[in-house]
Amino acid sequence: MKYNELKKAILLLEDGTIFEGKSVGIDGTSLGEVCYNTGMTGYQEIFTDPSYSGQLMVTTNAHIGNYGVNEEEVESNGIKIAGLICRNFSFVHSRERSSGSLEDYLIEHKLLAITDVDTRAVVSYIRENGAMNALISTDVENIEDLKEKLGKAPSMKGLDLASNVSTKRPYFYGDENASYKISAMDLGIKTNILRNLASRDCYIKVFPNTASFEEMQAFQPDGYFLSNGPGDPAPLINAQKVAKEIIEKDFPLFGICLGHQTIALSQGVATKKMHNGHRGINHPVKNLITGKGEITSQNHGFVIDRDSLEGNEKVEVTHVHLNDDTVAGIRIKDKNCFSVQYHPEANPGPHDSSYLFDQFIESLKK
Repeated sequence: MKYNELKKAILLLEDGTIFEGKSVGIDGTSLGEVCYNTGMTGYQEIFTDPSYSGQLMVTTNAHIGNYGVNEEEVESNGIKIAGLICRNFSFVHSRERSSGSLEDYLIEHKLLAITDVDTRAVVSYIRENGAMNALISTDVENIEDLKEKLGKAPSMKGLDLASNVSTKRPYFYGDENASYKISAMDLGIKTNILRNLASRDCYIKVFPNTASFEEMQAFQPDGYFLSNGPGDPAPLINAQKVAKEIIEKDFPLFGICLGHQTIALSQGVATKKMHNGHRGINHPVKNLITGKGEITSQNHGFVIDRDSLEGNEKVEVTHVHLNDDTVAGIRIKDKNCFSVQYHPEANPGPHDSSYLFDQFIESLKK
C-alpha cells in the first residue's frame, strides 16, 4: 500500500473530541476503551495479549511495523486489541527473523488500524481527562451516526471481558512427567506465563473461568494459579469464590494482574478503576520485603483500593508502584498465597521480576 493511497480515518472520543488520521488495511469502525502503551518494542506481543481485549491501543513509540511480525512472538491465538492507533505505520519491515509484514498480519486478523495520528496529543489528552470509550473509523462522512453508536457502548467499569477470552474447555501445557502439577484458571492467560511455569518443571492444566474449585482440585495439583485478563475484576464472582476456597484450605496460590485483583476481592479488599491505567514496560516497583527495586511490565486499568486495606488484618502489601504508590503486590498472612499487579513473565518487558515464578515453585515444596 502506498501512503498517498490511504483513506482518511478518525479517532472519536466519547466526549466528542476528534483526532484525524489515515486507515491501514481494512475499512470499518471499531469501538473500545482508548488506552496507550509506552513500550518501545514488543508490539506483536501487546496486540495478542488477552488483557487488552476491548481496548483501542495507542502506541507511543513513533514507528510501528518496522520489524514485521514473527509467528512465535504471540501471547494467544490471535490479535486481542479492538484497534490500533499509531503515529508512523511502517509498510516496509526489516528483520532476519520476520515471517511477514504487520500490514498483512492486521488484514489477516481483520483488525482496523489508523496511522498519521498525533499520538502525543492523544496521550496527553488521555492523561489529563482519563481513559474513556472511543472508536476509530473510516466512515468519516457520518460523524453524528458514529457519535450515536459510541454513546451506546458500555463502560469498562463493571464489564466482564474475561469470559470473552477464557478457554471454553480445559487443556494441558508442558511435560506430563514434570515434577509439579498446576491448576490454572484462565481469565485471559498469556502464553509466556505457561512457558515460565513449564520451564520450571511444571505440568499445567488450564481451566475455563467458569471452573469450580472441585474441578480444579480433581487434577490433584501441587498448586493453583489465577491468570491475568481484561476488564473489571468485580463481576468475576466465580473466580473470587474459587480463590477464597483455595486460600481457606491453604493450598499454594499465585495470581497475576486480574488474578491478583480477584484474590484481593476474595479477601474483602475492594478494587477501583484507575484514571488512565498503567501500560508499558518501564514501570518502577519496590519490593517491600527485600527493599529492592524492579523495572516491570504492566497492563491494567483497575487496581486494589488502598483505602480498603485499612483495618484488614489478613492482607499485607508486599510491592508498591513507585510512580503513584499504588498497590503492586500482596500476600495473605499465615496462608500460602501471594500475587502481583504487574507481569513477571514480561513479553514484552524486562525480566527483573521472574524470581516470582521461582518463589511460587518454592511455595509448592512447603
